[in-house]
Amino acid sequence: MQIRPYQEADRPFLRTLYLASRKDTWTWMDTENLQLEDFDRATLGETVIVAVRDSKLVGFASIFTQENFLHNLFVDPAVKGTGVGTALLRAVEAMFTGTGSLKCLIKSESSVEFYLAKGWKIIAEGESPKGNYYLFHCLKK
Repeated sequence: MQIRPYQEADRPFLRTLYLASRKDTWTWMDTENLQLEDFDRATLGETVIVAVRDSKLVGFASIFTQENFLHNLFVDPAVKGTGVGTALLRAVEAMFTGTGSLKCLIKSESSVEFYLAKGWKIIAEGESPKGNYYLFHCLKK
């Protein structure tokens, strides 16, 4: 698997992946109004990296680098559990210049478990329009 910087040619597939992954993961939420263009808004002004396996895009992460904030990490539902998320997370962590942070919806139990298993720590809880979330931190190694 290769982790590389985003290229504009990746946009059509990443739009589809972002939509499919949210519908697959956010089972408690009404996902009827989610759109392909949500990817564009969700990653605007962020550094995006992609995971490629066998010449196919299988995941992406977007980072607000100025704040060491992981904003999005999504994996194609067809390859969940195969190490794509871990590879993306490790690449993101390597980009951090200090303590990394992310917000994860509490109801996204598998995502919460994922970050905890990778050594991230819950430091606070908050509320958002999509539901309550945990604020995670990861210390720069």
